[in-house]
Amino acid sequence: MAKESIKARERKRERLVEKFAEKRKALKEAGDYIALQKLPKNASPIRLHNRCKLTGRPKGYMRLFGVSRINFREMANKGLIPGVRKASW
Repeated sequence: MAKESIKARERKRERLVEKFAEKRKALKEAGDYIALQKLPKNASPIRLHNRCKLTGRPKGYMRLFGVSRINFREMANKGLIPGVRKASW
């Protein structure tokens, strides 16, 4: 389980990216890279990192479901994810 401070920092970055998205797009189209550099570093979407929504785990993240591989397996075995079941052939 990730520390709460790490998860909070990631949420703060997400809010900053949303806040400055339009401004970044306009500055890029205008080619004004000096003004683009003056925006906060965390306003860049490249600084975001995918994390599990339940535990905050940064590795083994499954984009389609938004959780880590460990939580995905537990939820799938319990039948909590619709349309997913264990393969057998």
